[in-house]
Amino acid sequence: MLKIKDNVDLKELEQFGFVCFNQEQQNYEKKLNKKYDNEEINIYGGEINISLDGWETMDLDILYDLIQADLVEKVEE
Repeated sequence: MLKIKDNVDLKELEQFGFVCFNQEQQNYEKKLNKKYDNEEINIYGGEINISLDGWETMDLDILYDLIQADLVEKVEE
């Protein structure tokens, strides 16, 4: 499973186009495709969830950008 590193201030996600929709629980989301509302990357308390609808090709460059910025780590489930 991929997650945002514990030492990262989640407000940094806003630099990558994520929008905070629950400040108290630190939930952020970024839409991947303007055609489909439920194609998005959600971050709930640091855990990364990717929701895809259909078989369209998604632009997951944002996930690569988060990894390159050293904000993401892989953890065992």
